[in-house]
Amino acid sequence: MKQPLPFWAAALLLVLHQAASAQVSCSSEGQAAPTTLLERFISADCEACWADAHATLPPPGAVALDWLVPGTMGDDAPLSAAARHDGLDRKQARARAVPPTIPLPPPLPLRVARGPMLGGYVGTSIALQSAHEAAYGPLTAWLALVETIPAGSDGTAVERNLVRNTLVLDWSTPGEHSEIRPLSVPAGAQAARLRVIGWVEDASARVVAMAQSVCAPEDD
Repeated sequence: MKQPLPFWAAALLLVLHQAASAQVSCSSEGQAAPTTLLERFISADCEACWADAHATLPPPGAVALDWLVPGTMGDDAPLSAAARHDGLDRKQARARAVPPTIPLPPPLPLRVARGPMLGGYVGTSIALQSAHEAAYGPLTAWLALVETIPAGSDGTAVERNLVRNTLVLDWSTPGEHSEIRPLSVPAGAQAARLRVIGWVEDASARVVAMAQSVCAPEDD
């Protein structure tokens, strides 16, 4: 049986819901949807890979996602503190993706948002509202809480969208889908640099919808 949310989590979701309703949250509202998702997988063993000034850059209109995955050195790896096992799962899923043999229907409209932090958690939301979802078959939604690290910071020569947490949703039943969920923020992540990137895939792991929140600079 599903356990009730603790008070602080319920309060966090309420704040996010109110902000989303007023369209004042850190959201994808009014932003152009990315055209392509570039995923970069970096072993926690390879500090030089993180610092590489020749890392693949996203083309115009695309957005990059950086996964730090566990390596062979375990906790002794130089980047182990930020490594995520779900990055390995994601890397394997990408390897199984089937290139489209026929043109896909137009991308579906997707909205994502990031709310305030409370008690080590941040409120997030993802919503897909379309009457044309059935044309794509069963869908899976991904929402990544990322820390956008500017080039020249934290040892990286290029801008990174470091994955800090993820939410994966089964949206196999046609209809309007939305989810509001608190996600934990790992130690060491800077709250002011957190945002969300969301996408939806069909059964062949092809991206059919994408959105990213764009956050205004926070006051000091």
